[in-house]
Amino acid sequence: MTESAATGDDYFTENPHADVAAGAADTSGNAEGPQTVEDIAEEVRDEIRLGHVEDEVSHVLEERLDDAGIIMRPEDVDDLAEDIERDVSS
Repeated sequence: MTESAATGDDYFTENPHADVAAGAADTSGNAEGPQTVEDIAEEVRDEIRLGHVEDEVSHVLEERLDDAGIIMRPEDVDDLAEDIERDVSS
């Protein structure tokens, strides 16, 4: 968002719903703000290493992303899940 020089009002330069979606998506009670895809991927990696993930990684990842209000194409979620599995197994 940028301030309009003429009116002093805020106006959106890209996605007019970006601020609303980000604020509404944070229902986790996380005081640090909304989570990013990288944050969620790292949490899933850590939980896999600790043996806390018993389900398919892509399902866990998709659920976490949905909870955070992050929408990704299923192919991208699957690719990220494969990357996470590869990282954890090495």
